[in-house]
Amino acid sequence: MAQERRYPIGNQFFDDIRKKNAVYIDKTEYVYKMANSVGNFFFLSRPRRFGKTLFVSTLQNYFEGKKELFEGLKIAELEKDWESFPVLRFDLSKVKGVKLDQVEKSLFGLLNDY
Repeated sequence: MAQERRYPIGNQFFDDIRKKNAVYIDKTEYVYKMANSVGNFFFLSRPRRFGKTLFVSTLQNYFEGKKELFEGLKIAELEKDWESFPVLRFDLSKVKGVKLDQVEKSLFGLLNDY
């Protein structure tokens, strides 16, 4: 009997989803296209609960060069030079406050953690 794969309900971390062999809809072709395009800036605008955090997590793992997590996905066929880059990821959902000084303090705290 084939192993039952679970949906990663509430899990937004690419590495965790792949390590647990959970269902993952392969969007890595788009990661490769973004990483190898001539664009300087990308704005990811999607509705709430539409996979933005998971996509950013996928980008993070790609740029950290975690090739083993991408085995069997489209990007494994496309990428020939797996390199590792330092990644600073800021989760702005953790920034509290609406006043500029509060936001700055929160951002400095996040940056200080790095």
